[in-house]
Amino acid sequence: MNPSQPVRRIAHLDMDAFYASVELLRYPQLRGQPLVIGGGRRHQPEQLADGSLQFSSLRDYAGRGVITTATYEARAFGVRSGMGLMKAAALCPQAILLPTDFDEYRRYSRLFKSAVAQIAPLIEDRGIDEIYIDLSALAGDDGGREIAQRIRHAVREATGLSCSVGVTPNKLLAKIASELDKPDGLTVLYESDLASRIWPLPASRINGIGPKAFAKLRALGIETIGDLGGADPQWLVAQFGRSYGTWLHEAAHGRDDRPVVMHRDPKSISRETTFEHDLHPRQDRQVLSGIFTNLCERLADDLRRKGFAGRTIGIKLRYDDFSTVTRDQTVEHWTADAATIRRAAGECLKRVPLDRRLRLLGVRIGTLVPLDGVDAARVAGRRVGLRVAEPGGGSLPLFD
Repeated sequence: MNPSQPVRRIAHLDMDAFYASVELLRYPQLRGQPLVIGGGRRHQPEQLADGSLQFSSLRDYAGRGVITTATYEARAFGVRSGMGLMKAAALCPQAILLPTDFDEYRRYSRLFKSAVAQIAPLIEDRGIDEIYIDLSALAGDDGGREIAQRIRHAVREATGLSCSVGVTPNKLLAKIASELDKPDGLTVLYESDLASRIWPLPASRINGIGPKAFAKLRALGIETIGDLGGADPQWLVAQFGRSYGTWLHEAAHGRDDRPVVMHRDPKSISRETTFEHDLHPRQDRQVLSGIFTNLCERLADDLRRKGFAGRTIGIKLRYDDFSTVTRDQTVEHWTADAATIRRAAGECLKRVPLDRRLRLLGVRIGTLVPLDGVDAARVAGRRVGLRVAEPGGGSLPLFD
């Protein structure tokens, strides 16, 4: 390494249970209780005659919505993001249910990112609640601990919310490290910490090892990142192919030279989820429809937050035999609207077989242009009276 170059120190900052934490600022009386975010407008708290608020309970929920996020108290019961609300009600019926408020979440997202940028401006935006930060030029002899602590305090001052930060030599390890001491954690790791802190973790903790790959690794006797690191590289290539097998070996040894990218215009934006259990398009129609609506809403939120509109809307399905199909279509006008995306993606669903169980469902949009560069009169969306179906509403039929 060039001695004139600073030692590489990359941070990953992840807000703690972000949506739920924002709601707890609004409703502090709910602190310490299991709380689930993902309901529709009908789950807005009702003000009673005495001025108190009556909240919806998960035990009373009926519909096909999915969880956007949950507090750590709810997660203790097995409740997690992407789970159907009906299933969550069986696990934790006493949980409070609140509707999502993306406008408020985006506002807090801007606040925390602005606070970080005043201290460390080299930021890669990875979503509404997480960023990478290049601290190489700012980190002292403590490996970046002091500057990361300043960042955490600044975020709390600006938002009243906690975050967890991992500081390591690269993005791959930083992503893992930010999860190690959640919530409200700060973890600083060096290459020398790989064997003691990273290798004992399940191999699935590496971002890029999904459920399918992890299941195959376990079948081959590899459970932990350390097991993966000890595997022969050529054997991994034989099992997983040259590109992915080589990457598995490098990742297990904590090697990652990807830079922090401050700005990059995407060619497409997508949202997808792998199900905890395979779901059938007809038998699990309600749950799948709710998940589908949620993906379209989150994709629209990504578009508006990043300032893009698109025209080519598509879907991705992975079946229980791991085969994958994609379909897309181009709409007449550019759009960043959830209902428009959902309608077009629903049309794509009609062109694929829906006769077997699904492992994964995804929605994407391409042919992107900057939103502020598009004539407003030629952007499809709410101006033509389309309605975003709230989870559980079912205004746009799917999987039938």
